[in-house]
Amino acid sequence: MKFFGAPPAIMKAALEECRGLGLRSGCHHAQQAVTRMNALTTAEWGLTSAEHYYGLPEALYDNRIVQSYPSGYNYNDEYFRFSSAGQTFQQAAEPGSAKWNAVMQRFLDLDFTFVPTMTIYDANRDVMRTRRADWHDSYTWPSMWRFFQPARGGHGSYWFRWTIGNEVDWKTHYKLWMAFLNEYKNRGGRVCTGSDSGFIFQTFGFGYVRELELLQEAGFNPLEVLRSATLQGAELLGIDGETGSVEVGKRADLLVLDENPLEDFKLLYGTGALRLNDATGQPEWRQALRHTIRAGLVLDVPELLADLRRMVADQKAVEAEAAKAPTPA
Repeated sequence: MKFFGAPPAIMKAALEECRGLGLRSGCHHAQQAVTRMNALTTAEWGLTSAEHYYGLPEALYDNRIVQSYPSGYNYNDEYFRFSSAGQTFQQAAEPGSAKWNAVMQRFLDLDFTFVPTMTIYDANRDVMRTRRADWHDSYTWPSMWRFFQPARGGHGSYWFRWTIGNEVDWKTHYKLWMAFLNEYKNRGGRVCTGSDSGFIFQTFGFGYVRELELLQEAGFNPLEVLRSATLQGAELLGIDGETGSVEVGKRADLLVLDENPLEDFKLLYGTGALRLNDATGQPEWRQALRHTIRAGLVLDVPELLADLRRMVADQKAVEAEAAKAPTPA
């Protein structure tokens, strides 16, 4: 059962019903509601997992209840919403403090799962890098690319006044967020992999691979990253008896690679990673994934990627031609 938010009494009752029915639950905690029920509050009520980070820093506050918002804050202005969101961990208890340890231990006691989806906010740390990612030209659908551009009303399109100060806030935010996630993993907690692509310059598929990189940046070693992306995700969903690891009796859905992704997760991108071919002296794009096997079907990944590139190119050509047409009187 997926939640976004509700009045606390309704949320509590719904979670109690989920628990009674044996349903697992996830929540993207609404920013407007985290002062009334943060991630630890809902975990105490029976919530089993949380996406993103909303509600976690609020559970770590030890000298305030409400985030210190700037005067004139307007949640409906996406710039205000996301620039202020990058300041939440800076106002929380410090790593290693009594409050930090107590909150983390309580989440562990509740067997709570975090699905951080760090990739979706990655552009906030360096918008120029994310905007110019290698795959946008060939793989990002034109209408999605237009949606990513600065706009007053578009969700996640707040780049009309993003500053280096905002990026520094988010870099600090990630440092603290990652410290919590890595320590939680080291103390036996479950951290899974997700993306929430489709916003903020994150393209589907590519955003998921970026999440693997960000978990490694947080301190997970490559095998721990793959564990979060496979078995632990299956455990969260309660389907680890059927899938999530390569074992006799489980579904044999596999990714077949001709490069070792443990050496560099960038090899998993549809573009591959830029490498120098010493034999030719020329740069080349090396891509690891060759086949996916799903429900007995073997799919050729390079062929599928070529089809997708053609589709994006064709759509761009159609839109370019349409733009040349005279405007009706």
